[in-house]
Amino acid sequence: MTVHHAAGVGYQKAAGVYERSRPSYPMAALAELADALPLQAGRTVVDLGAGTGKFTRLLALTGAEVTAVEPVVEMRERLAELLPAISVTAGTAEATGLPDGCADAVVAAQSWHWFQEAEALAEVERLLRPGGALALVWNTYDTSVPWVRDYQDIVFRLAPRDLPSPLDGGWREAFRARPGWSRIEERHWSNPHSTTVTDVVERMMSSSHIAVLSAAEQERVRAEVGTVLGAHDATRGHGDIEMPYTTDVYWVRRTKSRKPS
Repeated sequence: MTVHHAAGVGYQKAAGVYERSRPSYPMAALAELADALPLQAGRTVVDLGAGTGKFTRLLALTGAEVTAVEPVVEMRERLAELLPAISVTAGTAEATGLPDGCADAVVAAQSWHWFQEAEALAEVERLLRPGGALALVWNTYDTSVPWVRDYQDIVFRLAPRDLPSPLDGGWREAFRARPGWSRIEERHWSNPHSTTVTDVVERMMSSSHIAVLSAAEQERVRAEVGTVLGAHDATRGHGDIEMPYTTDVYWVRRTKSRKPS
């Protein structure tokens, strides 16, 4: 299985911190997708790049049968530990190993930007039953808040040039260039995350491209984050704070079968 180095190594090292420091998703977003896809008892959904199961556990609440696909063994083991009733399989978005036509819906939460889009779309098309749908979900920083903007600036400055990101909207092009998909529907929700200053620092350290750095480099990043947080009244100290996110949800429906090559 081919996985971007930052994801494969970074999330291998940071699986525990990832689970502890990352936010969940608004129930309103889950309800919207449950209605749109739809998700309910008797339906099946594949969760691509499921990580430690942050969104997987919400999908299970719909009553749909969920299969989680995750290539990084440490993330997969953590997911299986937290969600023992969920089917978890090794695989990538481009090669899940699942049978043809096994899903009514496919979801990728916080993961689609890591995939090779053309190959992943071909795999999604293979997995979906007629009329099935694909949903993409991201939690992104609300940079209208000054300290969050400064915090994200560290993320961007340290990111390698080839690090994928959902923020440039480039992922939309794969759908425009590929027939057989409906137009993209989208909704956005505020998603404030109750956390602590300590865990905000750990959130940075769980970023894939930070987790692959040497111990000395990570300590420099940790010190820089501490300086940024110490410069703002809202984050000065070590107590409870609210980290503002926006949850972005997109879905698109399969309109016709893919023609055989």
